[in-house]
Amino acid sequence: MSDALVAAYLIGLREGLEATLVVSILVAFLVRSNRREQLPRVWSGVGVAVALSIGFGALLTYTSTTLLATHEQRELFEAIASVAAVVFVTWMIFWMRKAARSIAGQLRTKLDEAIKLGGVAVALVAFLAVVREGLETALLYFASAQAAERPIAPLLAITGGILTSVALGLLLYLGAVRINLTTFFTWTGALLVLVAAGILKYGVHDFQEAGVLPGGENTAFDITGVLDPNRWYGALLEGMFNITGDPSWLEVIAWLAYGVPVLVLFLMPVLRRPAAPAPTSTPVPAREGAAR
Repeated sequence: MSDALVAAYLIGLREGLEATLVVSILVAFLVRSNRREQLPRVWSGVGVAVALSIGFGALLTYTSTTLLATHEQRELFEAIASVAAVVFVTWMIFWMRKAARSIAGQLRTKLDEAIKLGGVAVALVAFLAVVREGLETALLYFASAQAAERPIAPLLAITGGILTSVALGLLLYLGAVRINLTTFFTWTGALLVLVAAGILKYGVHDFQEAGVLPGGENTAFDITGVLDPNRWYGALLEGMFNITGDPSWLEVIAWLAYGVPVLVLFLMPVLRRPAAPAPTSTPVPAREGAAR
């Protein structure tokens, strides 16, 4: 994969696996507690969440390509979407790191309470558990896809990431594979921080194109002779992290001011943790720790 495809695939894989694990926890709880009759309500809630997420992504694309008349309006809309995507992804990775140990127990408690209230409440619990991931995915996709030459390519990449996450989640549920989910979410989270730094840089560029921010013509440096965007490594760095050979000063400042401190804060618990043998994760439904 090249250009923005790796970033889109990573977004689909990370967000999709979180949603898949949530659904696995809900389904396993119902199966183990002999409440299989509630499964259709869970799946209906999941289905509505997926449909709403797809509709949200389509609305963003339609607004950018059709409703906005001028180039400046489109650039401003895409810039705002990029900043919103950075806010959401930052909140998501830090929230997941904090809540991972208790999320399974919380979901089971909420679902148990919802069953007592009725079918609509059960569907609502499933809907709320999945829709956040879906809306984040749609927003992140829209923001990251701005760098792609062909709009369909990132869509295929993010779909591939989601399908991979579903397959991986199913294998975890069945106990066919065992992975350290803590390690997985830590390092994909670190990569997403760098992806978000690139998205923020896109946002700054779009603000400059829209005339909101100055300095679009003030190039900080030009190393395109070394970082050739037509070579595989240049395309990969530009597509994943928006690292380009001739950025403006504001783009450089935005990338570094976000990427460096946020990455350090995110990895600080890992860097401080004493070295120990990495545990092998258990299948997702087996215990709450599997959601880590």
